[in-house]
Amino acid sequence: MERIDDKSRKKFAKYVSLNILAMLGSSCYIVADTFFIANGIGADGLTALNLAISLFSFIQAIGLMVGIGSGTRYAVSMSRGERETGSRVFSNAIMAGIAAGCLIAVVGLLFAGRIAEAIGADQVTKGMTSTYLKVIMFFAPFYIVNHTIVAFVRNDGNPKLATIAMLAGNFSNIILDYVFIYLFKWGMFGASFATGIGPVISICCLSAHFIKKQNQFKLIKTRFLLHTVADFCKLGISSFVNELSTGAVIMIFNFLFLGLGGNTAVAAYGIVANVALFAVSIFTGIAQGIQPLVSDYYGKSMTGQLKAVLKDAVVVALVLTAAIVAFSNLFNDGIVALFNKSGDPLLQSIAKEGITIYFLGLFPGSLNIVLAGYLSAMEKAEKGFIISLLRGLVIIAPSAWLLSRFFGMTGVWTAIPVTETITLLAALLMLKKTIYPPLSSSETPQLPV
Repeated sequence: MERIDDKSRKKFAKYVSLNILAMLGSSCYIVADTFFIANGIGADGLTALNLAISLFSFIQAIGLMVGIGSGTRYAVSMSRGERETGSRVFSNAIMAGIAAGCLIAVVGLLFAGRIAEAIGADQVTKGMTSTYLKVIMFFAPFYIVNHTIVAFVRNDGNPKLATIAMLAGNFSNIILDYVFIYLFKWGMFGASFATGIGPVISICCLSAHFIKKQNQFKLIKTRFLLHTVADFCKLGISSFVNELSTGAVIMIFNFLFLGLGGNTAVAAYGIVANVALFAVSIFTGIAQGIQPLVSDYYGKSMTGQLKAVLKDAVVVALVLTAAIVAFSNLFNDGIVALFNKSGDPLLQSIAKEGITIYFLGLFPGSLNIVLAGYLSAMEKAEKGFIISLLRGLVIIAPSAWLLSRFFGMTGVWTAIPVTETITLLAALLMLKKTIYPPLSSSETPQLPV
């Protein structure tokens, strides 16, 4: 039976715990936005936020694809002694991130209103949705570049700084949410502006890695190499689809709930979805935490260690899922009440049912996220992509529509656990057919400190 030695197990605990902490901090600002908007602006503001958040997921998805993909390529290259390749990948990732971010910013400034209408905003919520979109899309270059530098710093042996930087950016957003919404009375502009400043602060913190000369990578003068960009985007595609699936599911559910219960139902879904993002971020943290380890083991052909890391990641994911589901069911009344300042009984009822059913999908969903990240870190990008695509669009869209026709809002909630379970069966089949690299003679992996 494969086992990780004590030194490697400490590395596993360090990388996974720090990334879970970082992702929890990352999700905090979404929950904070939800809380402050719900209590400072009202249910219409919460509806506008949930409509806009689907586009925000698209920006985050691009950032994760560029960051995780290029970070994976960097880790594999460094494990093989290809240091110059690592700097070339970093430089191309930064250029690609800035280019994509600037394009999104221009589109947001010009077409935010039309986008708001396209994603379901009505006359009541269009103005707030458009404002949130315009500001968030303006800050897109910073989001994408931040994800990229975080991934490289983490893979360069400094997961602690990567975590500190993410937490600094995210908790600054929580503080600024309070200042801009409650003190300055800036409404949706204040909420989106506070969120946009977060990655700027994070990038400033990450600069310490370069100032202290701890970096093994750097920006170099190089041409924009499309084949390099295509290569790391391929490795990051599962992260892209995972995050994009969040936005796609939110958009699909928004339209279904609008038809079934109007803005109140969308606001209730916003509570459930954003609280669920807090839970999902834990599993994303596990997937990102094992990535440097898996890429390093894979580059050194250490099959036994690869299998042991997966086993430990699955155990951690399932234990945490059980705790989250138990807590959410015991305290669902209180959780919903935090975001229901007016005490709307319909909002309370819809959201409570949603938490009970929706969160059951975390059991198979947590494993799907871990498996997609694990396979992608071993350069099995196509398998990670398929897992992410199945849970993010291929299964969820028809199942949500079909179940809603028969069971109304209960059917929409049920689509999540149904989709995640079907996807997990496919993921396990793909994992079974995965060809590992030949065993290395080395017993102890050499991981970055």
